[in-house]
Amino acid sequence: MSNIKIQCIAIIGKMNNPLYIKNFSTTHPDLKYHYIAHTSIDVIEERVSTSPEASDTYLGLLYAMEDLAVYGYLTNTRVKFVVVLSVPDAVIKNSDMKSVCNPFYNLDGKKSIVSKRFITAIDAIGKMTGEEVSISSP
Repeated sequence: MSNIKIQCIAIIGKMNNPLYIKNFSTTHPDLKYHYIAHTSIDVIEERVSTSPEASDTYLGLLYAMEDLAVYGYLTNTRVKFVVVLSVPDAVIKNSDMKSVCNPFYNLDGKKSIVSKRFITAIDAIGKMTGEEVSISSP
């Protein structure tokens, strides 16, 4: 699976505010991924409203556009993870981003995520190439 490449990782707050967007692409501008993150919110909201009792918050493939596939994950605190891949076959199921997934961590008053540890972890995930992408929570 050496052709799988993470193009972008976006974390969106429960109030649909972008908390973090990282572009790993060399071919697409940042604005494209801001647009993708914004349009993903609508797809996520639609999926949640059609089956609110679903226990699995992995939303799978949200949509595909051009050469990109957009996958989503919704935490129990309504924080949304959006991952944009260059191939539509990869699966990203969970996340080790403890600060975002912790139900006692309040992200509402923050404009963006500034934790160096968090940013380093996102950078490491985005720079993985030549490996199957699989992120799991503890």
